[in-house]
Amino acid sequence: MKHDQKSYTVEEALQKLMQFCAYQDRSQKEVEDKLDAMRMIPQAKEKIISCLMQENFLNEERFARSFVRGKFRIKKWGRIKIKQELKKKEISTPIIKLGLAEIKETDYRKTLYDLAEKKEEKINESNSFKKKTKLADHLLRKGYEANLVFECVNEIID
Repeated sequence: MKHDQKSYTVEEALQKLMQFCAYQDRSQKEVEDKLDAMRMIPQAKEKIISCLMQENFLNEERFARSFVRGKFRIKKWGRIKIKQELKKKEISTPIIKLGLAEIKETDYRKTLYDLAEKKEEKINESNSFKKKTKLADHLLRKGYEANLVFECVNEIID
């Protein structure tokens, strides 16, 4: 860490964090980490966080919902992986549940099957048991539930 690091007033820090949150939804932990990096004292951090919440720059539910939508649509993650990542960001279980409600069951299953079919084409394995194992492992790593994965794999590979 540099010793000549800039120090911020509460107002300057608040402005910086407003931009940080306006650019992309953030979790409270991300904001706290940013404030720690700015070397803000606990009282200032509290004041800034409550300001960001009152001004609706910081909203855990909105963050969870957009995080879930993004990771599911773009990275095609399953619910388990999404939930683990939200827990790392210290999002509470009730808010994680609200976030996961963003995923429609039909879209979830369709995405799982699409992923499985794409991956299955790329697996060069003549032994169907080994092929099923490789495919299942891939889908489990993506964070899909075991029961759905095995149902899907058994349908795709005879």
